[in-house]
Amino acid sequence: MAVHRKPKLSPLGGQAARTAATLALASAATATVFEGSGHAAPRPTPAQVKTEVDRLYEQAEVATEKYNGAKEKADRARAAFDRLRDEAARRTERLNRSRDALGMIAAAQYRSGGLDPALQLALTSDPDQYLERAAIAEKAGDRQAAAVAAVRRELAAVRQLRGESEGRLRELRAQEAELRRQKAAVQGKLNAARSLLARLTAEERARYEATVAAGGHGGAERASGTSGAGARADRSSAFRGPVTAPGTRAAEAVAFAQAQLGKPYVWGATGPSAYDCSGLTQAAWRAAGVSLPRTTYTQINAGRRVSRAELAPGDLVFFYSGISHVGLYIGGGQMIHAPRPGAPVRIAPIDEMPFAGATRVG
Repeated sequence: MAVHRKPKLSPLGGQAARTAATLALASAATATVFEGSGHAAPRPTPAQVKTEVDRLYEQAEVATEKYNGAKEKADRARAAFDRLRDEAARRTERLNRSRDALGMIAAAQYRSGGLDPALQLALTSDPDQYLERAAIAEKAGDRQAAAVAAVRRELAAVRQLRGESEGRLRELRAQEAELRRQKAAVQGKLNAARSLLARLTAEERARYEATVAAGGHGGAERASGTSGAGARADRSSAFRGPVTAPGTRAAEAVAFAQAQLGKPYVWGATGPSAYDCSGLTQAAWRAAGVSLPRTTYTQINAGRRVSRAELAPGDLVFFYSGISHVGLYIGGGQMIHAPRPGAPVRIAPIDEMPFAGATRVG
């Protein structure tokens, strides 16, 4: 027997249904145009490539700072786990020694037969000898009780340490997973940028790389109208001599940063042969005897906030709304920073990027 069902009504009816069908056909036709082998997407202009690459590098820097933060947490978790594991090993060794001592006492009792003291007195022809033996037995009993207590203490300590170690190990694995995610995010952005740059001709690529070498993020030349060569010459000579800093430590930090000029940018690097932006500022202030946290978004809270008008050499200057970039101020509106891949540690104007704030440390 046939089963009859009512036809399902479309939620779109009449004119709405016809409009939806028309849009679907148009969408399919558009997809065919762009996906068909005979209609390749137009090659982006060098200006479009530069804009998109700049955006990808900025996103990569955000991901780099998240990676740095995740690595710092993973390192702390690993150190805590290692400390607990070492302490558990030491406690286990002590537990084994206590167990051995308890075993020796038990073996001695077994060899002596463990006779009841009254029976021993009855069988002993020399009462003085018995009393002497009783005193020794009492001391052995005290040692046995102490050995049992020691075993119990060490066993409880080992159990607690092993429980804490398991918790730290779970934390470490979670941090390492986050580290892998952030590393993949950085590499994905950098790979996308490289793929875009590969679409440029050799001449266009050379012009782009000259601009990056001269201006890092590209804002200074657009703002001032200087050419890449002129900007590069200015930066190679500016502030090469001593910088007047407000204190000895600030002067030492600036001097260290000056000595790193020309070293490559490598994401996640903290020196001595390469740096990322926060790795450079951390290393500079470490050379001055001040310990800074690892990331831009923690370094900004590592000292006293100062306004742009108050800036002095040695201050940390931060950029972008997400506090994803940092440099070391050296005076005259200039900073030393590690810009991004392809742009080594260099001197640049702080107007080159969107200013987000400054901090004075030391």
